[in-house]
Amino acid sequence: MRKVMSAAAAFATAATAMVMMSGTAQAGDDTVYGCRSGNVCIWAQGVEPFDDPHPTVQYSSYGYHNLRNQYGDHWVLNNQYGGATASLCYNYGGTNCYETLFQDDWTYENLTPVNSITLNRP
Repeated sequence: MRKVMSAAAAFATAATAMVMMSGTAQAGDDTVYGCRSGNVCIWAQGVEPFDDPHPTVQYSSYGYHNLRNQYGDHWVLNNQYGGATASLCYNYGGTNCYETLFQDDWTYENLTPVNSITLNRP
C-alpha cells in the first residue's frame, strides 16, 4: 500500500509541475518585443520596438498611470488580454482621454501633450 501511495504522490507532483510549466510558457509566448502579456508598454522616443525589444515603461495594473518624462514620438502597445483597453489622456489622473487602444493595438504617438494612460477593465 505504501508503494501505491508513493507512486500516486509522485504522479501528482509531476502533473502539478507540468501544469505550472505550461502556464509559464504560455505567458512568455504572449510577450511582444519585450512587452509582457497583460501590460501596456511604451518604448523610448524614436525607438523601433523590433530593433530594440526593451520597453522603457510597462504598466500592468488597471486604473490610471501618470506619465513622467515622456516627450516626442513613442510606440505604445496595448498587450493586455481579455478585451481590456487602454486610453491616452491629456490630463493627469486619467481624465480628458482622446484615444482608445484595443487589445493588441499599437500607436506611434507624440506623448508630449499626454499626461496619463489608463488601463481599462473589459
